[in-house]
Amino acid sequence: MAAMLQDWFEVDTDEGPLRLRRTVHPRARRLRLSVDAGGARLTWPPGTQPAQAQRFVRQHAAWLRRKIDELAPPQGLRTLRVGQPDQLPLRGQSLHLRWREGHFPALLQGQDSVQLQLPAHSARPLLLAQRMLRGFLEAELRHDAARTLNRLVPRLGLAPSGLRVRPLKSLWGSLDTHDAITLDLALALAPPAVAHYVLAHELAHLRVRNHSPRFWAQVRVLDADFETQRAWLRNHGALLKIELLRLIGGSAMHA
Repeated sequence: MAAMLQDWFEVDTDEGPLRLRRTVHPRARRLRLSVDAGGARLTWPPGTQPAQAQRFVRQHAAWLRRKIDELAPPQGLRTLRVGQPDQLPLRGQSLHLRWREGHFPALLQGQDSVQLQLPAHSARPLLLAQRMLRGFLEAELRHDAARTLNRLVPRLGLAPSGLRVRPLKSLWGSLDTHDAITLDLALALAPPAVAHYVLAHELAHLRVRNHSPRFWAQVRVLDADFETQRAWLRNHGALLKIELLRLIGGSAMHA
């Protein structure tokens, strides 16, 4: 398969320039815009002319600016600083994030707190802390997902071939052609009912591979309150992804 090529594409509009990350996808059939916590992206089919892409972006400029504004980090959002007390969202609750020095890196969880232990002379303490937080959140989400799968798989009569957890730029979950589920790591921060819905959604795709009424009926069998959780993600999902980036850094984000 041909590799995807990425660069920047800038379009002048009546309200000023728009700068998008351009991805030339060998299998794309049409121009497509998407916006996530990392910014705006333009999927570019091979053979597309720049003038055609400029017209397309200008036609959707108002929508694009609105979505970029919605996903902009809130003013005053604190950056993660080594040694500075903070808050760590987990399952819709907030834990105290504390720091201490030690001989080796460690993450210690209490009833309402998480403490990061770092060596006094660590070369890259922030990166080390971010990696520990990522590992902790992944383990917590995997634990929750396993419990949910144990409840839902017998009701569905089908099981995924595997489960992956990773930070995703725009998706909350996906089911690949080999029936493996991928969950967005940001779901570890959300209320448990939200993560339950996303997992039910992907499990339902084992039976129905589209988003037809039959699919949503299957989702409802697995999660009778799924519409409430979908609304929660629409209202709070962007901030959830931004908070995850703040805690673990943005170097390992996937589409």
